[in-house]
Amino acid sequence: MSTARRARGRGHEDDSHDEPDERWAVSYADMVTVLMCLFIVLFAVSNVDKTKFELLANSLATGFGQESTEGGADTAEGVIVPPELQDDDGVVDLAARAEIEFESLEGLRDRMSTSLAAQGLQDTVQFVIDDRGLQVGLVGAETFFADNSTDLSAKADAVLDTIGDVLVTVDNQVSVEGHADHRVSAAPFATNWELSGGRATQVARFLVEHEGVGGPRVKATAFSDTRPIVPGDTPQALASNRRVDIIVESNEEEQVRALIPALAAAANN
Repeated sequence: MSTARRARGRGHEDDSHDEPDERWAVSYADMVTVLMCLFIVLFAVSNVDKTKFELLANSLATGFGQESTEGGADTAEGVIVPPELQDDDGVVDLAARAEIEFESLEGLRDRMSTSLAAQGLQDTVQFVIDDRGLQVGLVGAETFFADNSTDLSAKADAVLDTIGDVLVTVDNQVSVEGHADHRVSAAPFATNWELSGGRATQVARFLVEHEGVGGPRVKATAFSDTRPIVPGDTPQALASNRRVDIIVESNEEEQVRALIPALAAAANN
């Protein structure tokens, strides 16, 4: 081979190595695309827009092979809310939420009432559904406590055992409220505060210690004679004011709870 040809061959070979290797550009472009998608997602999530967020979530779910749902979900209870109970933005309106909560409280009341009736104890309690939740009034203090005593009677144990069986199946907060009539308290209770508070505490302890209702869910409150429900000094009025109420508190927000009394009134008519 001549010197010229060898020179030309070496020159051709050297020229091929002078060309830049641009394969890195493909990986770089992929990385930039991924970063752009990331920033788009972060921007969308950072804006408080429920509609856009749900659209994005459904789009991502579809991309991963899942089917998006048309109904909204109540994340607190895991309940799928039908589309007809939602407004144009997919948010459940207050009236619909109040109706759902009222029906839930009605269900609790009916379960308690049915169980009490099966044992012939249906006349020992009174039920009221209002903006606080379900009120279970223990009718007639003598049915549950001896006179001037905080000790629960045998009938009280049976009633509270039945109520407790229902309370352990829900997660509502429970407020036990003790009341007294306006007569001056007698020993060993210095005032009606101690008497009403002692009775409320005994009911709360029974629900927690015997029925297994979670302690953090239960509170006992004494109102003494400050909240009478019947005026006068007749034996019937005094007995009505000498009471213990168990309040199964609603889990809904105040705006929704404010609509419940109207639903209760309509249901009673």
